[in-house]
Amino acid sequence: MRSRQRMFAAVMRLLLKCLRLGRRRRFKLVRQVEQLWHYGHLCLRSLLYNSFTNGDVVLDSLFEPVYWLVDHVTRWFGVVFVALVIGLTSSIVAIVYICLLPLILQTYTPAWICWHLAYGHWNLIMIVFHYYMAITTSPGHPPQAKNDLTGVSICRKCIAPKPARTHHCSICNSISGWEMFRDAYAAIERMKLLEKERLQVAANQTYYQTPPPTFSFRQRAFHKSVVYLWVLCSSVALALGALTLWHAALITRGETSIERHINRKERQRLQKKGKVFRNPYSYGSWDNWKVFLGVDVPR
Repeated sequence: MRSRQRMFAAVMRLLLKCLRLGRRRRFKLVRQVEQLWHYGHLCLRSLLYNSFTNGDVVLDSLFEPVYWLVDHVTRWFGVVFVALVIGLTSSIVAIVYICLLPLILQTYTPAWICWHLAYGHWNLIMIVFHYYMAITTSPGHPPQAKNDLTGVSICRKCIAPKPARTHHCSICNSISGWEMFRDAYAAIERMKLLEKERLQVAANQTYYQTPPPTFSFRQRAFHKSVVYLWVLCSSVALALGALTLWHAALITRGETSIERHINRKERQRLQKKGKVFRNPYSYGSWDNWKVFLGVDVPR
């Protein structure tokens, strides 16, 4: 009996020693990992520590690739958008010549055809002319003589003197201003009229034409081209119509889109001081339109 008790006690002591040894080894491994972590953290802080580092600096560093993308890619947005406008307008003209013009010649009277062709081509010529002038016209230069208007400012992007009533366009990556406004407005107005005309012609052809039971490839292409023309012209006509009204209101008040925000802030600032803000470039609704259209207005 005693021998069994001694054997059991010996086995229990052996198990207890094994447990203690495993616990010591486990604790030792944990301590080693902890020491490595603290050592690595100390090395990192020693090599990279900066007393001026905070959350804003870290956030700016994380957004540095985004800033690089904006600085190096947005300069091409102007070229892409100009090419897109030229491509879409050319596609509409091609569809009208290839798909709609043969049907127009077979459907309408010679007088209506002559008026339609003359009016459409006149609008097309005006669109090309005014769009070219809008993207190539110089924004001007700061006045050399002293006057009562606001002083010359510096463009933060171009690091160059910025003429009055101009701003840096992030799309064109250049200075744009009042000198381009007339041609841009004329191009918008002419394009809106041309899109309305193409929309009416496409709607008439779609309404009066009865499709055959089976479609060939040419007929399917014709149908898709007319649908594409109608959708594009309708959306562009609505967008340019709203844009025309907006710019007409700005011209009536003698403002540009950027000046509207500046004048609103100035009006609120002066209103708090009990003063009345006056736009130095506004000469009245009628004279503002004369100035916009280039008609000499006596002062």
